[in-house]
Amino acid sequence: MSIVSSTAPDRAPRPGRPTGSESVAAEPAATADPAAAARPTAAAAELPATAARPTAIPSPAPAPGGPGRPVLARDRAELRAALVALDRAAGAHPRAAAAGEAGPARAASRHDRPVRAVVMTMGALHEGHASLLRAARARADQVVATIFVNPLQFGAGEDLDRYPRTLAADLAVCAREGVDVVFAPAVIHDPPPLVRFSAGPLGAVLEGASRPGHFDGMLTLVGTMLHLVQPDLAFFGRKDAQQLVCIRRMVADLAFDVTVIGVETAREPDGLARSSRNVYLTAEQRTDALALSRALAAGAAAAGDGAPAVLAAARAVLDAADGVDVDYLELASPEDLGPVRGGPALLLVAARVGTTRLIDNISLILPTDTQGA
Repeated sequence: MSIVSSTAPDRAPRPGRPTGSESVAAEPAATADPAAAARPTAAAAELPATAARPTAIPSPAPAPGGPGRPVLARDRAELRAALVALDRAAGAHPRAAAAGEAGPARAASRHDRPVRAVVMTMGALHEGHASLLRAARARADQVVATIFVNPLQFGAGEDLDRYPRTLAADLAVCAREGVDVVFAPAVIHDPPPLVRFSAGPLGAVLEGASRPGHFDGMLTLVGTMLHLVQPDLAFFGRKDAQQLVCIRRMVADLAFDVTVIGVETAREPDGLARSSRNVYLTAEQRTDALALSRALAAGAAAAGDGAPAVLAAARAVLDAADGVDVDYLELASPEDLGPVRGGPALLLVAARVGTTRLIDNISLILPTDTQGA
């Protein structure tokens, strides 16, 4: 699997406020990834992977967040105050104060303002989240991280109650990565919203087939956060590929004024995708879980032989693995999750290892004359 340098990127010069979609070239991988040369260009920007570290995240050089960062906001009023303070400190018209202005006036006030990025998380931050924060810090003047375990996206019998909650450690990660504001509310929707976003057909397949309503709840929370934070850039990990597709479509269909940027999956040195749920795995289960990334690598290596060969190669690895109960293994379009007949494709897998449900995916290119599965 692809693993690149773990060095935090320097804060790159920004050519101006981003508009719409943009493309960011990926860095070359430091180790062999059979699909590394076959990454599809998505509708929104993509950033390369940051190699996962096997131990706790070390402290990098002093981050540009400054003294007193990050500011912790525990409710909407505190978030608004923190964001207004950020804009005023930069000598800009506070966008939070402009939220109620008419369209043209609001657009004018946003033209010369500092670039603001948001990274949305459910906490239990690990190196994958840190790579998102570094990507945001490199591209934006202001970085806002949100930490909220969203009950709307958990179904009955899922791990809402036991999902890791580690706010103190999360704040330390945010401080090291130069985050300006952390929004960590106890509740977002109280009472639960009567009007919610719907992922439509995009949310009914793959993860949505196993977790009905998950993507509706996720989009409702993401849409709310975009409204509250008013970012120019929003960074999401590509490990949650279906989530990224749904968010991009929501942003496009509902004309959110934000650029969605996908960041490559952060992995452990042995290939396991970083996930907050990895803490549930025993040592033996963690070894078993490596079958997912190995299956994806095998499938990607067979991409030149077409979709059936990809699925057969990946399935062979999973069938030979101990302790892995596969939910799905599918090829899908990176644009709409539909069938692929050649060209850019996603190979996606979900499986239970013990009681822990894990997902992973890889991008690849199929021959154009191949019929999709």
